[in-house]
Amino acid sequence: MANIALSEAEKTFILHGVEEDLRVDGRSCRDYRPMELETEVVNNASGSARLRLANTDILVGVKTEIDKTSSQFPERGKIDFFVDCSANAAPEFEGRGGEELALELADTLANAYESSLAFDLRDLCILPAQQCWKLYVDILILECGGNLFDAVSLAAKAALYNTKIPRVTSALMDAGEADLIISDDPHDCTRIKIDHIPILVTVCKIGDCCVVDPSAEEEECSATSVVVAVSRRDNSTFISHTHTVGRGSLHKDTLFNCLKLGVPAAEQLNEALMKALTLEENMLGSQKNRAVGFLK
Repeated sequence: MANIALSEAEKTFILHGVEEDLRVDGRSCRDYRPMELETEVVNNASGSARLRLANTDILVGVKTEIDKTSSQFPERGKIDFFVDCSANAAPEFEGRGGEELALELADTLANAYESSLAFDLRDLCILPAQQCWKLYVDILILECGGNLFDAVSLAAKAALYNTKIPRVTSALMDAGEADLIISDDPHDCTRIKIDHIPILVTVCKIGDCCVVDPSAEEEECSATSVVVAVSRRDNSTFISHTHTVGRGSLHKDTLFNCLKLGVPAAEQLNEALMKALTLEENMLGSQKNRAVGFLK
């Protein structure tokens, strides 16, 4: 996270505002800052998205490749997360300063996606115990303005929604090895089911109150935060992972209040995200699939 120098008077002002349910930027404790989302922004990736959450700017690219299934899970595909903190995002990220935060973000996403109820890797399997699709989710933090966990999870889910996996038309067995034939039509592809992919919501404890979508200044006033990974399946909501950020500790009642605030916020975020992605695809889908050039 970006370190911001605040005086004791500024911290007191932020604390008193949170206690009155009126934050510095006019939001309540349950409100998010404005977001801008754009998909298919990287041409050489299988899927991509860029999310701007106030001053936080995230770029995600997804690449696909065929890999051998693991011996432990022969009927599952694979997904790997890699996070890079750009030195332009915050001065603290220069050199190897952002490595610890990058690993923390990648591990939190991996743990949230680990449950088969959250993301079923069996959909990425091509031939059991033979070959599968492997997804590389590369996340670049362009600017850090607070609440990185939420922004990264939203951008990653949008990029996976935009990901197009080439369709495997047939498979030939040669000396026990599978030889796959993949369609060369760029529009003949399959999509990833993202309905159950979790959303991360950061609930920040400031004083005795809890807020969602903390700004960089609010994060500086907090000793600890809880990141809640929330997924939805069969019209029911469940928590697939929790992660504590910061040097402080939480009482069990405070933790319960954080979960009570984070789960509804994740549901609203997921609904707004899916609505935005569907609207964008309906508006631009026909233009993207239109043949262009003299070979059409």
